[in-house]
Amino acid sequence: MYTIKFDRKAEKVIAKWKKSNPNLFKKLRDTLQDIMQHPRSGIGHPEALKGGKDITWSRHITAHDRIIYDIHDEEIYVVVVEVEGHYNDK
Repeated sequence: MYTIKFDRKAEKVIAKWKKSNPNLFKKLRDTLQDIMQHPRSGIGHPEALKGGKDITWSRHITAHDRIIYDIHDEEIYVVVVEVEGHYNDK
């Protein structure tokens, strides 16, 4: 099982969602649980990002929001880099 770590920017967005959008926060929490089990497959249509050297992946949380994360197999952890918007279209 992988451990989840968070970038500071992602932590702020998650804290905001927890207060202002509990349904979206629940979807994120479910997606994170799935990532912990198998970071390259599962819910949210996981896909490796081009130029990410096969460590940077993306999954859908909603039609508009994505979770972007880096997989570190050697240390068995995932770093959540970004969770809001579709890449750079904020």
